[in-house]
Amino acid sequence: QVQLVESGGGLVQAGGSLRLSCAASGRFLSTSTMAWFRQAPGKEREFVSAIRWTGDSTWYADSVKGRFTVSTDSARNTVWLQLNSLKPEDTAVYHCAAQYGRLSADVGVREGAYAYWGQGTQVTVSS
Repeated sequence: QVQLVESGGGLVQAGGSLRLSCAASGRFLSTSTMAWFRQAPGKEREFVSAIRWTGDSTWYADSVKGRFTVSTDSARNTVWLQLNSLKPEDTAVYHCAAQYGRLSADVGVREGAYAYWGQGTQVTVSS
């Protein structure tokens, strides 16, 4: 069982930055794959980024590549998502997700691949 708690969301102007955190608790985290998804009002949840807990593989959606950076902190059992050069279209609720196992890139971008989810944190970017 894995429990996930996100924080760090807020209101920021376009071009600004935020750092989201996902505090994870559970066994065997070192063998898991972690991901961030987001859901904007009236839209489906979409993949943002994923990382194997060991940090050896990371994946990003094309829409955030070069602006967002995902990382893990094993000492704190935390997954970070650094959001830079934010745009109004980045406005959404950001959810952290986890799944045991070292997922491949084609699987790790799928919402259905993850069994554990956090409640989400709101990110609002004003123009």
